[in-house]
Amino acid sequence: MKQHIIDTLAGIDIRFDEPLKPYTYTKVGGPVDYLAFPRNKFELERLVRFANQENIPWMVLGNSSNIIVRDGGIRGFVIMFDKFNTVTVNGYVIEAEAGANLIETTKVAQFHSLTGFEFACGIPGSIGGAVFMNAGAYGGEIAHILSSVKVMTKSGEIKTLDAKDMRFGYRQSLIQETGDIVISAKFALKPGDYTLISQEMARLTHLRELKQPLEFPSCGSVFKRPVGHFAGQLIMEANLKGHRIGGVEVSTKHAGFMVNVADGTAQDYEQLIAHVQAVVKERTGIALETEVRVIGEKG
Repeated sequence: MKQHIIDTLAGIDIRFDEPLKPYTYTKVGGPVDYLAFPRNKFELERLVRFANQENIPWMVLGNSSNIIVRDGGIRGFVIMFDKFNTVTVNGYVIEAEAGANLIETTKVAQFHSLTGFEFACGIPGSIGGAVFMNAGAYGGEIAHILSSVKVMTKSGEIKTLDAKDMRFGYRQSLIQETGDIVISAKFALKPGDYTLISQEMARLTHLRELKQPLEFPSCGSVFKRPVGHFAGQLIMEANLKGHRIGGVEVSTKHAGFMVNVADGTAQDYEQLIAHVQAVVKERTGIALETEVRVIGEKG
């Protein structure tokens, strides 16, 4: 199969039996059979059609900022969009390909004195992942500024969806249900004052640096916000700050985060998540629902 892939998908950067640990924000993850880096939608289409024809499972990882890849890795193709990252500006509209860095895209908006994207200036991840999750912070979310999104279906067909058809909810979108892949997204912004935009981005970045454990690998915010509560506060009140399993611990800086402090594994993350959920449920009756996605096979 390796030679067949090399011959059929010539020109596409594909790595075989590649460990995913270096590519994830958590710094955990076993090997993937085939790790592919398409440069454009044409290479992506070739990959998807080939995988479908050969009955090889495939998935898109984005840049893995809110994902835990299990220690057993992933079978089939994992498609990463690191090279699929062009950002363009047309009037008050920014169009960004799925692999574009979300933080860097907010800086493009800032450079062009466009306002509306400031809330995302500290959110790690890609444009594709942000649309998929309806990423948000500090009162803003992707649903507020998205104009349209271009997706590829599981069969390889490309289509455009209007924002009003995306069924956005809290960390939810239509494409979580359909399995479509985000190709690019358009954001409708407004003209603003460069100085005021820059000040707001600096303020939000400062808040993030104060509150979040950016010095360690992590999967970002682990749990969704329970109605009427904050996950981090519930975890802190359960005296779980600093609780550690293996090399992963509940952050002492922000209890809503779990950080990899000593070469932890995906299993450490999963066990710590389960422990925190059990203790909080026992103390408060509140079931914490994970925001982070756990994928792959157990080691």
